[in-house]
Amino acid sequence: MPEKRTMGMGPGRRWGRSSIARSCTRARLDNGDGGGPRQQGPQAASRPASSADSVMAEQVALSRTQVCGILREELFQGDAFHQSDTHIFIIMGASGDLAKKKIYPTIWWLFRDGLLPENTFIVGYARSRLTVADIRKQSEPFFKATPEEKLKLEDFFARNSYVSGQYDDAASYQRLSSHMNALHQGSQANRLFYLALPPTVYEAVTKNIHEFCMSQTRGWNRIIVEKPFGRDLQSSDRLSNHISSLFREDQIYRIDHYLGKEMVQNLMVLRFANRIFGPIWNRDNIACVILTFKEPFGTEGRGGYFDEFGIIRDVMQNHLLQMLCLVAMEKPASTNSDDVRDEKVKVLKCISEVQAGNVVLGQYVGNPDGEGEATKGYLDDPTVPRGSTTATFAAVVLYVENERWDGVPFILRCGKALNERKAEVRLQFHDVAGDIFHQQCKRNELVIRVQPNEAVYTKMMTKKPGMFFNPEESELDLTYGNRYKNVKLPDAYERLILDVFCGSQMHFVRSDELREAWRIFTPLLHQIELEKPQPIPYLYGSRGPTEADELMKKVGFQYEGTYKWVNPHKL
Repeated sequence: MPEKRTMGMGPGRRWGRSSIARSCTRARLDNGDGGGPRQQGPQAASRPASSADSVMAEQVALSRTQVCGILREELFQGDAFHQSDTHIFIIMGASGDLAKKKIYPTIWWLFRDGLLPENTFIVGYARSRLTVADIRKQSEPFFKATPEEKLKLEDFFARNSYVSGQYDDAASYQRLSSHMNALHQGSQANRLFYLALPPTVYEAVTKNIHEFCMSQTRGWNRIIVEKPFGRDLQSSDRLSNHISSLFREDQIYRIDHYLGKEMVQNLMVLRFANRIFGPIWNRDNIACVILTFKEPFGTEGRGGYFDEFGIIRDVMQNHLLQMLCLVAMEKPASTNSDDVRDEKVKVLKCISEVQAGNVVLGQYVGNPDGEGEATKGYLDDPTVPRGSTTATFAAVVLYVENERWDGVPFILRCGKALNERKAEVRLQFHDVAGDIFHQQCKRNELVIRVQPNEAVYTKMMTKKPGMFFNPEESELDLTYGNRYKNVKLPDAYERLILDVFCGSQMHFVRSDELREAWRIFTPLLHQIELEKPQPIPYLYGSRGPTEADELMKKVGFQYEGTYKWVNPHKL
């Protein structure tokens, strides 16, 4: 029996292309076709199948086939893209890990579910001399395809091709262009270039794409650029200026996959579609905001790349800062891409450069009581330079200096080899005024758990059951695994790549947004590189340096340690 799906379109219908992109991936479509459309009782037979809004209004559970049917209708009858156009998706760096583990599987999922235009072709490009069969062998294990999808899989790879060439050689790009020209069907052809490449070759690749590989028809050209977008403000400006000299801003999609995650996208809906949050979302009620990213594993033999960038560049300056913007920004005029990004830029402009006194840096060491990798420290990784002072943990306090947030600390924490895997936004509210319960009450908290086990819950006080009149900590809980049973959320790359096909830039980073983000962190990064401070050691599997907890306490966060959220889906 196929899994059931619940699909919604979100508030309003003035979303244009961005609504199509989000609706396309509201529910993760599981592997395997669910068979034909399944009736949900007598009312289903009379319900129009064309309106996704009516589906949401009735909270009807849909089979995968029904969901795909509605999404296809939204896509192909709207202005997102035209079925008659040829779309060519070019993966630059097709032999790499990102292409193998993320990009090829994502394009397969979208193709499998009928969410790409009919005339879509996938072209891989890299220096390695490979064939489509080689690409298939490398990437197919990540497709999660079922035996029933064998014919569909063959059709998918029949649309794939591969061209080998250098990244700085004009003749190679002329060969790639000729190959793409041979794929055109019809008068209009669109080209989407995904740069799954190290940033060291971005300039050469973008220059050659612009000179030799752009669509010469009436079709569009779009380019996806992966982070890191430079190492600091200066290098980021150089890269942005170079790319902007070749492509318009509406052609450039700087991808931060965290902006494709369900709960990160949910932040805007929670804030601006619920009246109860409006009056309390400010400094009068919120004592502090904590944005956390924790990984329970270390570099494990992949420390060479990490050591070049460190935890601040790898996670904090992008993922956590993007979440901060969504928490702190004012309500945009609409859900139009530029309206949303305008508000994010305004928030960033209100944040001063990081002060060294508001920073704690750490580096994990082996845990003598651990097992396996947990016994090894960062410097035990053979790929890490000897004596490296690169931080694997960072806690930073930022302040948004505007009327809404003046004085409220935004605490950003991220690290490797910690005690759990977790990414979340936590808003801690002020103490209740006029306490009548003799200091038995803890602070209320609103928590948006991004991963794992997506959830929204409010930590609050309730009466302890029984004869006594004592308050205890509890929660109001919306755990996705409980509320949306059998709904598999889409991968972040599914949402974002489909957004690019649809022309929606809401969940991509604009150049001025990127510049402000680097402005905030560049002085600190330069100071660290110049002074090379020794990071504070912390045990593999711990919460991180105790100095980070002390910093949080100093700026006003109260950690009680008396309550831990339990995923009710596992009870």
